[in-house]
Amino acid sequence: MSQYDVDLFVIGAGSGGVRAARTAAGRGVRVAIAEDRYLGGTCVNVGCVPKKLYSYAAHFHDAFEDSQGFGWHFDSAPRFEWSKLRDNKKAEISRLNGIYEKLLTNAGVELIQGRAEIVDEHMIAINGRHVSAEKILIATGGTPWMPEFEGREHVLSSDQIFDLPAFPKRFLVMGGGYIAVEFASIFNGLGAETHLAYRGPLFLRGFDNELRDFIRDEMLKKGVNLHFESTISRVEKRNDVYDVELSNGETLEVDAILGATGRRPRFEGLGLENVEVEREFDGKLKIDDRYQTSVPSILALGDIIEGPELTPVALEEAMRLVELHYGSGSADPIDYDSVATAVFCHPNMGTVGLTEEQAREKHDSIRVYTTDFKPMRHTLSGSDERCLMKLVVDDSTDRVLGAHMVGEEAGELIQGLAIAVRAGLTKRDFDATIGVHPTSAEEFVTLRNVTRT
Repeated sequence: MSQYDVDLFVIGAGSGGVRAARTAAGRGVRVAIAEDRYLGGTCVNVGCVPKKLYSYAAHFHDAFEDSQGFGWHFDSAPRFEWSKLRDNKKAEISRLNGIYEKLLTNAGVELIQGRAEIVDEHMIAINGRHVSAEKILIATGGTPWMPEFEGREHVLSSDQIFDLPAFPKRFLVMGGGYIAVEFASIFNGLGAETHLAYRGPLFLRGFDNELRDFIRDEMLKKGVNLHFESTISRVEKRNDVYDVELSNGETLEVDAILGATGRRPRFEGLGLENVEVEREFDGKLKIDDRYQTSVPSILALGDIIEGPELTPVALEEAMRLVELHYGSGSADPIDYDSVATAVFCHPNMGTVGLTEEQAREKHDSIRVYTTDFKPMRHTLSGSDERCLMKLVVDDSTDRVLGAHMVGEEAGELIQGLAIAVRAGLTKRDFDATIGVHPTSAEEFVTLRNVTRT
């Protein structure tokens, strides 16, 4: 008999924690999991899933406009009902919560509602109960972070923005990452006068610069008001509106403000002070190639360790962790360099592999292929939305180092290209592939002229 109550205690029932718990339990491991908020974590409840649903809703605005060029007419202008979207979203999230619960219970995992605190390297305290575990997995994910400024209490986080009691006619987003750019597009598409304030000269830092410029121009065309090199200095509430002073001296009157200035590991109340786990420079947990912290019995994965803060990454880390600790003991390392991602701004962006800037730093000589065109749909729609596609190629090996796109369904299309980039396919392989016509996607295999070297 084991000296511990369970073999594995997982703290956090988000995507990574649930995957690790149920996969380990499927291998005969005695597993308990604790969650003090909602099953499915940020992604399911206040992240990827509701964000994508709201993005779908916002895209209908353009679809209604575009349809007129194809012969569709409306007796009256389409009317958006915020409460309908909000409440339907709530029902869908509730359904997903139930699915996550069934996944755990059907796998034989003990689910405990409450905030777990680490007492020592093998002990958890939760709801007045102590549970001993051979190994403890921390999978608590992140939480929104916001800088200090006067009136900060009036600014909403991304955890709160989905359930506003009323739709804001005037909306301000502070930030320049995924969340900020996506929500600026969403609320603009749903009909709000939308502003985005970002402290830097251009948003989406870390992505390919050409794509960043292109998205800026497309968002401006769609009516988003962009305030670069500016951030919020002060917010004052006046009746039901907010007076906002920006650092560049501009003033805005808005009905709601979203602070999307980053996320940090959710460690509050976790009891990390009771164990000596090493941290990275940014506060995340330092792990080895087996996901072990400096305390061998304590493991970690997901947004609280270094790497892309993406749900599919956490899921893959969970599978690998279980294989290492409860399976064969070995597993191929994750190729973080070829992880594809999408930003659901309007239009969408999809990207995989190296940016042009990264490729120039790592390779002696590269070739860049780009195309910027009006998609076939918009030859009749009357829209001036354009599409950008880009391949970055190592000149010495002909290998495609990166593939990038801004345009309709970029997130869907980039998944297939991620396989090609990860497999190390060459530009010659792309050229030898016959395109699907007529599609925007075929442009990726018909690029022949080098844009620059």
